[in-house]
Amino acid sequence: MRVEAIFLLVISVFCGTVAVCYWMFSGEQSGTVMLAGGCLLGLLPGGYYLWWSRRMDRRAEDDPEATLEDGAGVIGAFPSSSVWPFVLGVGFALIALAFVFGVWTAAVGLSVVFSAVIGVILESRRGGVV
Repeated sequence: MRVEAIFLLVISVFCGTVAVCYWMFSGEQSGTVMLAGGCLLGLLPGGYYLWWSRRMDRRAEDDPEATLEDGAGVIGAFPSSSVWPFVLGVGFALIALAFVFGVWTAAVGLSVVFSAVIGVILESRRGGVV
């Protein structure tokens, strides 16, 4: 995880440097805040990954002298494809549209979100498509 940590920290330093230069030369506040937010978006996970990389064993990806055989093995289980994340996104979009069209879209959106959460729970417990 050290490589990922260094990558994110470099992004954070770049965004921080650009934010300072942007603030000094433009004086505009919203762009500076967004660039500072980008700096934090790299700093927080990068710092967390760096902290964990010092406490865990080295992975094959982190060892410069690793062979292909060192990275082989069981990767893990991955979830099957599902429609419920899409349904959840549609529900949240309907909730956001309540600011434009009225409260009735929030009620429809909440029901869609509720059904998506129930679908995800049932699918994860049964292990198949619901």
